[in-house]
Amino acid sequence: MRSRRTVAVGAAALALSAFLPGAAATAAPTAPKTAVAAPRTAVAAPNISLGSVKGHLSQLQSIANSNGGNRAHGRPGFRASIDYVKGRLDAAGYQTSIQSFTSGGATGYNLIADWPGGDTNNTLMTGAHLDSVPAGPGINDNGSGSAANLEVALTIARENYKPNRHLRFGWWGAEERGLIGSTYYVNNLPSAERSKIKSYLNFDMVGSPNPGYFAYDGDGSSGSGGPAGSAEIEQALRAYFGSINVPVEDTAFDGRSDYGPFIRYGIAAGGLFTGAEDTMSAAQAQKWGGRAGVEFDHCYHSSCDTTSNINDTALDRNDQAIAHAIWTLAD
Repeated sequence: MRSRRTVAVGAAALALSAFLPGAAATAAPTAPKTAVAAPRTAVAAPNISLGSVKGHLSQLQSIANSNGGNRAHGRPGFRASIDYVKGRLDAAGYQTSIQSFTSGGATGYNLIADWPGGDTNNTLMTGAHLDSVPAGPGINDNGSGSAANLEVALTIARENYKPNRHLRFGWWGAEERGLIGSTYYVNNLPSAERSKIKSYLNFDMVGSPNPGYFAYDGDGSSGSGGPAGSAEIEQALRAYFGSINVPVEDTAFDGRSDYGPFIRYGIAAGGLFTGAEDTMSAAQAQKWGGRAGVEFDHCYHSSCDTTSNINDTALDRNDQAIAHAIWTLAD
């Protein structure tokens, strides 16, 4: 997740404030909402293996270790990360493609993976940025979202899931430079193809070591809602946490992650987040069993963002919630 303090924005970056009127300046949590039942799904989501998600994180850590300690845009560790994810998806039967772009004088890459079948005029897309900052391996930011999405995608293949909607996954490059990869993808889709993406789910930092549980405010109850259809996404994401009695707070669509280019075009969006450099309040610590006055992720954008910087419980809860939302929304 890009910093809200300083962001190196390349030529393709969005002027996010222009298309997010009324968005809060920070992702400050709000009071918990009353739980709203998500749309019912005919097929229950399967269990997502935490061990497999952590296995992907170990692979990303090894890639960083072998490539100067990071997986940043324009560095060999990022391309190796793309190749790892693509190899797993190709073997599982996905239709994959690598999209290249240029930012800061270096080539960047997006990976797009389509699960065959479903109504391509009603596509549900799920994404996460795969790049780290140059300072570290980026295992929580954002190996966590990337690995969770990868294992959900592989579970879809193992289950031979055949939903009514078409499923597409994206792993974005150069998010840390200002949403460059996802912006490039959305802007360069022909309008007819872009209009087929009806929903976008974004997962950026879902394993923070002192985790909060936040969902993007799709219905606008905190004053910063998403495009039409975003409330349904928020309900689907919150439903899993309701089933395990974990309270969830709103976080604003503040333009810090890769949902930004999608909501610019009016595509319904949502996602989950466990917190970055902000500190946990006493009320939040009491609610979630965390540490008050400590950052949600004390290794945010640092060299210590390694596999030791992951809270397994948060990661597992979030990967299960991702699967629940996809199985709910795809039918």
